[in-house]
Amino acid sequence: MEGEAETVVGSCSKPCGPLEDYYIPDYILKPGAQQVLVDHAAPCPVVVFINSRSGGQLGSSLIKTYRELLNEAQVFDLSKEAPDKVLHRLYANLERLKMEGDILAVQIWRTLRLIVAGGDGTASWLLGVVSDLKLSHPPPVATVPLGTGNNLPFSFGWGKKNPSTDQEAVKSFLGLVKHAKEIKIDSWHIILRMRVPEEGPCDPIAPLDLPHSLHAFHRVSSSDSLNMEGYHTFRGGFWNYFSMGMDAEVSYAFHSERKKNPEKFKNQLTNQGTYAKLGLKQGWFCASLSQPSSRNLAQIAKVKIMKRAGSLWEELHIHHSIRSIVCLNLPSFSGGLNPWGTPGTRRAEDREFTAPFVDDGLLEVVGFRDAWHGLVLLAPNGHGTRIAQAHRIRFEFHKGAAEHTFMRVDGEPWKQPLPKDDDTVVVEISHLGQVTMLANEPCRSKSVNDQSSLSPAHDSHGDYNDIAEEDEDEWEDGRRKFGAADTFKIPDEIDIAHFS
Repeated sequence: MEGEAETVVGSCSKPCGPLEDYYIPDYILKPGAQQVLVDHAAPCPVVVFINSRSGGQLGSSLIKTYRELLNEAQVFDLSKEAPDKVLHRLYANLERLKMEGDILAVQIWRTLRLIVAGGDGTASWLLGVVSDLKLSHPPPVATVPLGTGNNLPFSFGWGKKNPSTDQEAVKSFLGLVKHAKEIKIDSWHIILRMRVPEEGPCDPIAPLDLPHSLHAFHRVSSSDSLNMEGYHTFRGGFWNYFSMGMDAEVSYAFHSERKKNPEKFKNQLTNQGTYAKLGLKQGWFCASLSQPSSRNLAQIAKVKIMKRAGSLWEELHIHHSIRSIVCLNLPSFSGGLNPWGTPGTRRAEDREFTAPFVDDGLLEVVGFRDAWHGLVLLAPNGHGTRIAQAHRIRFEFHKGAAEHTFMRVDGEPWKQPLPKDDDTVVVEISHLGQVTMLANEPCRSKSVNDQSSLSPAHDSHGDYNDIAEEDEDEWEDGRRKFGAADTFKIPDEIDIAHFS
């Protein structure tokens, strides 16, 4: 375990400075605690969220170290307390103190940074909560790699190996957080509408044990063509990727096995080996004719895209060999690989594509035939099959070739039943705002506004910058809320005008 841990993240360490630079007093964190006088405000106050179930035993060890170095009250175990409740309580208290003229509360409100340690699903859970709160000044988020894939941390320079948990390693990480730069990334809203099965092929995670980023939302507008009795809508958000097909099936098998036998999954290297074995077993390296879910996606889904805000829907042709589709927001997938690459101008089919940017309002849609095709990503300039770049994408499933397929959002998979009768299952993804991440060097994610990352062939992004003019359509109510947190209710004594 020790040999796998990463002590210093990024290209060089930064001085941590005194631990008081990160400290938040009790009365800020706990409503009703006795107010104290502080000589000066911490320049980098942090609230830390750690999933103790991630990284084998590392999560629990990391909680212990952070609590030794900081105020115990600013370090939270996500297995015991959900982030929406923590941030709801914190920001309501900050707002009350600000109204009372507390200068320290104002300074913490301005400079607060969040740290989240866990897998990609844990990080996305927190990002969804921050988005749901709709704060006028949302805190930026740093991610600690504590999962199996760790695509989010890797995209922003925080590495992909599980970290060391000793005090010096944590101090080193705090120093990097203090000096990290802020970068905005696109948020993507996803809606899934279907009949919820009373029973069905959802075992061993049954029925429909959806990830944190997708939660039930029953209200739909009257103009919605699927507004029929018996239908349910799930909605949520993602920041890294949505995938469907064989890669999600392998991920689902891994998560199911880990849920049944958690004692066997306490080492990152062992987890990755198990993942590879399940890929072989599920037929990801050779098509399994016995499993309907391994058939090509063109048989089970009709795909439509909207290339930019306000444009018309276009039906997308998916080649019959494609068994997995990835809708990618960040340049990291499956443990740090970049399926999109950088399109050139030699091939005619690539000339309409641009380089991937994390804030251009576009998803990169990539296809894979099998895991052998995925190995192309290991070669220089390797990439998957570039299918499209889209501002919105819609999958429609009708009764047909399979009883179910597999889907995955930011590392969290589920088994999705498909229509048995004349029903339709719809998954639609659309752009909805941005969140702020903290980035360390070297940072793989590039901004469209970063001129150093633009090439002469790919500098025409003006059409995608005016995100504010997005069309509000039949799913307006659902798209306004990611669903990763309960509705944020401000106490009666707080003036809502101070929030936004």
